[in-house]
Amino acid sequence: MDFAWKPHLPLFLNFWWHLKKGESWAIIGPSGCGKTTLLYLLSGLIRPQGGEVRIGGVKLERPRPDSALILQDFGLLPWRTVMENIALGLEVRSFYGPDGLHAPKRPLPEAPDALVDYWLKRLGLEAVADHYPSQISGGQRQRTAIGRALVLGPDLLLMDEPFSSLDAPTRESLEELTLKLQAERGLTVITVTHSIEEAAFLGRKILCLGHPPHREPVVVEGPPPKRDHPDFYKVCSKLRLILEEGKR
Repeated sequence: MDFAWKPHLPLFLNFWWHLKKGESWAIIGPSGCGKTTLLYLLSGLIRPQGGEVRIGGVKLERPRPDSALILQDFGLLPWRTVMENIALGLEVRSFYGPDGLHAPKRPLPEAPDALVDYWLKRLGLEAVADHYPSQISGGQRQRTAIGRALVLGPDLLLMDEPFSSLDAPTRESLEELTLKLQAERGLTVITVTHSIEEAAFLGRKILCLGHPPHREPVVVEGPPPKRDHPDFYKVCSKLRLILEEGKR
């Protein structure tokens, strides 16, 4: 595929990248290299100017009902409680957008309240269900964003630097939760990050982006998701070397 925000400065040029269902990927690279742009291309929020994006063999023409996107700033509605934010996707599922094709043509799931209650409990948010985003911690806000994404049962989870603003213990706890949910639900997870350690922990495969335009994907096999594993440090060192070389 090809994509450029400015015609004379392409980000992706005849770029080809293949993923398998159920994999956990991380995307890492310097600021401005196109990490978030690639995530938006995969989400259907923007479209390539050349070539195409396919998911499950189907050409992506618009945001896909079975994909979920979690943003860096949580994206919660401040006037809605935690419970109401998680339920938001269920409420708007029947809204089709201006061309009638933005949302899936399927009914709401049975017992939507039970689904919201399940994710409140699963994510440890029961005690703050009636609180507003301004009244809870950063970790709880991100858990709320995760619940809002997963309540609709997606098969693809896209995350744009989801834990970058959190303290280290909270960040590591949510990284571990992400991998646990990915394994439980068979999700395909793609995480954009600027952290080498986070990329190594979350990505069983890691896509390294240097300076654009990007043509050939540079992929590093991730280590086991254990921070004390010897391979973890080896992969971190390899990623650091690749990123340093990309600056030259």
